[in-house]
Amino acid sequence: MPSHKYILWRLTMNKRERLIAYACKEAGDWSRIAEDLRYAKDCTYVSDEPCITIYDEIYPESLRKLRFPPWVLFYRGDISLLKKQSLTIVGSRKMTEYGYRVTVHIADVLKERFVLVSGLAAGIDAAVHSSALAGGRTIGVIGSGFDTQYPSQNRELYEQMQKDHLILSEYPHSVGVRKEHFPWRNRILAALGQCIIVTEARIKSGSMLTVNEAIALSKDIYCVPSLFDFESGKGCNRLISQGAFMLYEMEQLKDIVPEKQENRKI
Repeated sequence: MPSHKYILWRLTMNKRERLIAYACKEAGDWSRIAEDLRYAKDCTYVSDEPCITIYDEIYPESLRKLRFPPWVLFYRGDISLLKKQSLTIVGSRKMTEYGYRVTVHIADVLKERFVLVSGLAAGIDAAVHSSALAGGRTIGVIGSGFDTQYPSQNRELYEQMQKDHLILSEYPHSVGVRKEHFPWRNRILAALGQCIIVTEARIKSGSMLTVNEAIALSKDIYCVPSLFDFESGKGCNRLISQGAFMLYEMEQLKDIVPEKQENRKI
């Protein structure tokens, strides 16, 4: 039989607290949280992790437009960055020297105008965040809880970003790395940025999944072209052939306008 203390806690628990409790109980699993909400299931989980919920004012409107908006986002760092104009840059984990060079150049220009969003993965993501740390602001979206800093070579980035920048996760701190989390978190990357830049990507890659999510949200896609038959950049070339904007010189970056406009040409 439940104790009087538990009954009182359950009766006074507001919808925000209940949602956070479900997120902790279900390890951030979107579908199971939705089921708990539907049936108003009992839950005794309590979390003191910093987080925002879909009920909060600071929750980004761009995330509400997703087919599956995250119920809860746990965070470390400066949550006010969600209120600033942002842009998402993604690309290959196995970047080439060319990919690294163009990513850093692009990030160095755009960090003066935008908070740069990426996935805190190896390769292009790490290059984006590292560039933004020097005089800009950046948001990382990860696919695990904060007890896991993956990949290990990005630990220093984690430490720097959770102090003065921002890291977001759908998953409570104890949830480890699971491969299905990464394509799922890409919808958040697509939604947060007012447009998407892909600097280097293979045809079969997480970056392409992020682009698909961005297209569903009617976001503009910009891609850096790659050499003919160059495997690491075929994804970018295919996207350009399908109508993505081609970034071929640095001067173009000054004219990027995140909100979609009628009849805009690049």
